[in-house]
Amino acid sequence: MFIQTEETASPEILRFLPGQDVFAPGADLTAADAAQSPLAKRIFDLGSISRVCLGADDIRVTKLAGAEWHVLRPQVLAAIMDHFMSGLPVMDEASASEAAPEEDAEVLSSAAAEIKELVDTRIRPAAKDGGGDVAFKAFKDGVAYLRFEGGGYGLMQPIENMLKHYVPEVESVKDAIDLEDRPGLETDEGKAILQLLDDHINPQVAAHGGHISLIDVKEDTAFVRLEGGCQGCSASSATLRQGVEVEIKKLVPSIAQVVDVTDHSAGASPYYS
Repeated sequence: MFIQTEETASPEILRFLPGQDVFAPGADLTAADAAQSPLAKRIFDLGSISRVCLGADDIRVTKLAGAEWHVLRPQVLAAIMDHFMSGLPVMDEASASEAAPEEDAEVLSSAAAEIKELVDTRIRPAAKDGGGDVAFKAFKDGVAYLRFEGGGYGLMQPIENMLKHYVPEVESVKDAIDLEDRPGLETDEGKAILQLLDDHINPQVAAHGGHISLIDVKEDTAFVRLEGGCQGCSASSATLRQGVEVEIKKLVPSIAQVVDVTDHSAGASPYYS
């Protein structure tokens, strides 16, 4: 079995092509979802992996920032080969169905299927052309949760407009990271920073096509991501340090530092490449 690898726009993501079908419906998994996929579980068990995206003919693996591909690459290759040699299925359909909320399944299945089809056939190819990626994750309470990578963040507003047009049930589009457990956002500090971003900072950066998301708050550190026009912008560092960080520290004195987790090299016109 010969497995090819391809680099992506993000240095944290590597694409593995096993030369055979993987999982046509697609699946975007974190470590919490690993039980749904014997293949993904083998990869997560290696450690230093934050996400595994299964495609029709590829596996996109995202490593943690401190890990090195020259160490992980051969380990992932071996895990993928071992899986396909084992004869186990790529996805455990029983586990996946048990993980889905039963009461929403019938009501949302039609709308969710329409959203996924639009993402897979029209949105994802456009995102990949721009060096990014977009994948459907879930549809709950009128919100379409999508997983964005690289330049895909800059397409959030056009994607929302498209989905609202074709699927009337869609009220908004959000990053799938909002589905993950991020206890820091539920603290007083997290809530205060979120309100600051929503009420004051994002309306200003929106004039330049940008957006700033609070990813989490841990101890004395706030983690943010710059999206849209802010991603890859030459002025992003000044915007963060001289504007956003100053305002956050002024509002929440317990915050000692603001860390930018953006992949600026994958912006629409990356300055940091």
